[in-house]
Amino acid sequence: MIMLVVFRLLSPDSEKQAFEERDRYFERFNFSLADVYRSLPHFSKIAKEFQCYSNSQVAAKYGHDTKIIYYNVTGLYFKTDEADESCKSGLSRGKRQVLTMQMGLAMDAGGIPLCYELFPGDTVEEQIFRPVIGAVGGNQGTGSIIVVANMGTNTGDNIFYLQDKGKETNFNGYVFGFSVRGGTKAFEDYVLSEQDYLDNNGQPAGKDVDLKVKSRVIVREIIVTMPSGEKGKEAVCEKQVVFWSRAHATKARVEREEVVKKAHDLAANPQKYTKATSYGAAKYVKNLKFDNKTGEVITVKEQPVFDAARVAEEEKYDGYYAIVTSELDMPDAEVIEAYHGLWEVEETFRLTKGVLETRPVYVSLQDHINAHFLTWFIALTIIRILQRKTGRLYSAEQIIEYLNRISCSHEHGNIYLFDYRSEISDAIGKALEIDFTNKRLPLGTIKEILAEAKK
Repeated sequence: MIMLVVFRLLSPDSEKQAFEERDRYFERFNFSLADVYRSLPHFSKIAKEFQCYSNSQVAAKYGHDTKIIYYNVTGLYFKTDEADESCKSGLSRGKRQVLTMQMGLAMDAGGIPLCYELFPGDTVEEQIFRPVIGAVGGNQGTGSIIVVANMGTNTGDNIFYLQDKGKETNFNGYVFGFSVRGGTKAFEDYVLSEQDYLDNNGQPAGKDVDLKVKSRVIVREIIVTMPSGEKGKEAVCEKQVVFWSRAHATKARVEREEVVKKAHDLAANPQKYTKATSYGAAKYVKNLKFDNKTGEVITVKEQPVFDAARVAEEEKYDGYYAIVTSELDMPDAEVIEAYHGLWEVEETFRLTKGVLETRPVYVSLQDHINAHFLTWFIALTIIRILQRKTGRLYSAEQIIEYLNRISCSHEHGNIYLFDYRSEISDAIGKALEIDFTNKRLPLGTIKEILAEAKK
């Protein structure tokens, strides 16, 4: 496990590659590649138990900030020739035909992972939420918490779950994203009305403000699935917080400009495009039809025309965001701040897929996949703790880069020469209580440091 986790941190690749490069470390790994693969089913078996253990250790040694729990879902892909029952064929965002899986992840307010769970690629997102959050609240001993998640999680069943299971899972409530365009006509009218918006100073917002906010407490009907499987209605009292940002509005319009330009050309020259190449722009063109087999544009009686009304309708909502929460007394600014904290999860997924390279996965058996992600979970926990202990001054990429630079060469006898030092390496050493400022160290001292690190 030490070998796999350290390799996942410093130079992530396949489990086989980790074994082949094991001699770069002072630690002596006296086992075979077959031993590595034989260990994976064991790591899979203890994965859930280990997550609980990790959380208890982190809480005892560093502290977990679990008043707010952040949750999100991401897709994963696999490089393998063998299909597993837990994987489903599909297209990743890169349009590669691969086997896909989804991961639900919960983190504390400081970005340290609490719990993850893997699901088949075709699992509906709302069905992922309850097992993951239930594990956090029911098994991790986190105390009372508020769950923060994006609008994909905002379903009647999930809200009802939090309320109905609150006593069992220690939940206090939720802060969820809410769709402005997908809401009722009354809600859309409320959002677009200038009435009651306030600026940063709590004054009525004028047209020249960069940010405006308003909120209201209402009773909303949600659709829930009853034990019988039938759908029913429940009423929830919640706070709706709506805000508009000039920066976000500008960004949305700039991003749309290129698509609109493409849509104009698509309407004028439809034969230049296919269903694939017209992606994004096709929604702004009326009378446009494609061949289901070839994807080519089909000539129809009505000439394709640019849909200016569709663009104008979308522009109305640029910069507007909505959040719903069970926390009726939480100030609007705190609700928005809590929701903005979801960037931690997005950054974690970016880190997961990029720096720690959890995808593609080079194993195919289910227990091997589970073990692969357990090593990722431990590596991510270590990185987040290092970021915390270095005052969050450095990104995960910087920490990993400088950990790799802290290396040495055999000079003579039992003496090793450390040929790199920087402000960041010194900060990492201070956080780990290891003095990296020494230029030379005897092998005995290095072994003492390694032994101390294992305690």
